[in-house]
Amino acid sequence: MKKLLLQALFLFLISGTVYAQEKPQPLTIGVTTQLESKELGETRKINIYLPEGYKETDTIKYPVIYILDGGQEEDFIHVTGIVRYNTQPWVNRFPKSIVVGIENTNRRRDFTFPVPNLDFLKKMGFKKEQYPQYGGSSKYISFLEKELQPFIDKNYRTNHFNTVIGESLAGLLASEIYANHRTLFNNYMIIAPSLWWGNEVLITKLKSAADQGSRHMIYIGACNKDEDLVMYQDALNFSKVVQKTAGKNTSVFFDYLPQEIHSTVIHQAVYNAFKLFYPKTEYQK
Repeated sequence: MKKLLLQALFLFLISGTVYAQEKPQPLTIGVTTQLESKELGETRKINIYLPEGYKETDTIKYPVIYILDGGQEEDFIHVTGIVRYNTQPWVNRFPKSIVVGIENTNRRRDFTFPVPNLDFLKKMGFKKEQYPQYGGSSKYISFLEKELQPFIDKNYRTNHFNTVIGESLAGLLASEIYANHRTLFNNYMIIAPSLWWGNEVLITKLKSAADQGSRHMIYIGACNKDEDLVMYQDALNFSKVVQKTAGKNTSVFFDYLPQEIHSTVIHQAVYNAFKLFYPKTEYQK
């Protein structure tokens, strides 16, 4: 009996050693591709997460979540984690979704619209030299509309229901898209937006929405007002104007997060936005 126990222990140790020596496998949550953009005049890196169970041969089609600050060192990985968790079958808070992250090359250029001058930067604590290039948002929006969305729709099983996530200057861009190209996305997550750009012109010139017949949800998140009272007030005022001018099919949510500052707000805000957009979790037995 003792001999048999020793043999069993020997075999166990050998198998454990073999297992420990197996070559580590990469842990992946998506793919990265390159998209050559004529609108931007450059090649952009695009990160893509496909939901669990995604198959090219299936008839199932998925909504798409676009992250404007979508690089791997930006917001792609942690936002994808929120999406992956909330679409697990035991959570099932909202539909399984494709996530598309756009890697930045020059966000101050791409996320801002043209302005007559940069005098307003001083009151926000910036120098004009910090914005050597700006005002390229129209090209970026054309890139989204004419190149990126068609590319995603062509190569992946999408249902043409799109959400955009933008924070800070990306929140400014998301606000501009809502103001002037609102049918480009169905849902908007606008977080701590830099609406001070151009002396709050997006707030003062926001027009009423024509009734598009489609449902929109707009989330506007603001971080601790003691950190930056101007940005808090801009976000609050923008939410009031959006509420006033939105069409009858639009739901508007304003969310004040006093425990978050500008550098930490996006993760909690995205989670809060999804809970507001999809308030009922479908319990699984």
